[in-house]
Amino acid sequence: MINKQNLWFLTLFSLILVLSVYYITMPNDLLSSTTNKETVQEGSSTKTKETIEETSSLIAMRVSLEEERQNEMDALQEQLTSDSISSEEKNNAYEKLKYLNEIQGKEETLEKKIKKEYDIDCFVKIDNANASVVCVSEKHDTKLANNIMRLIQEGYKNKMYTTVKFQKS
Repeated sequence: MINKQNLWFLTLFSLILVLSVYYITMPNDLLSSTTNKETVQEGSSTKTKETIEETSSLIAMRVSLEEERQNEMDALQEQLTSDSISSEEKNNAYEKLKYLNEIQGKEETLEKKIKKEYDIDCFVKIDNANASVVCVSEKHDTKLANNIMRLIQEGYKNKMYTTVKFQKS
């Protein structure tokens, strides 16, 4: 049985965990899309190197998902601190809260893996056995989509139903 001291500890710990994950994943410039251009001069020819940062649509998707999850976590936190529900319901709320934190971590890890291996900005959303991936790419490549699906499936023992969408920047 969870006593009040343990309940407060779990509540504060999960709040700190959520805030730290939010702080780490928070983009520097919310809802802005910028392009950096560098001019590189090699001998007599001049080349322009262009790097594209995350588009505002990816940031908007992340913010939307984060707000949705935060609302759900707040409701679960409220259940944990409520005196009117049973300990079984509190345990279920705690397990759901733990699951949401775990899913958030997996999504971030997958986004970083895709960025590292394929140099593509993307958004990953996991919902039970479904994974949705939105990639920013000028080229819609089925081979790349297949590779992304395999990369996501590597982390799971059970079958993940993955959808990959490409959008232009």
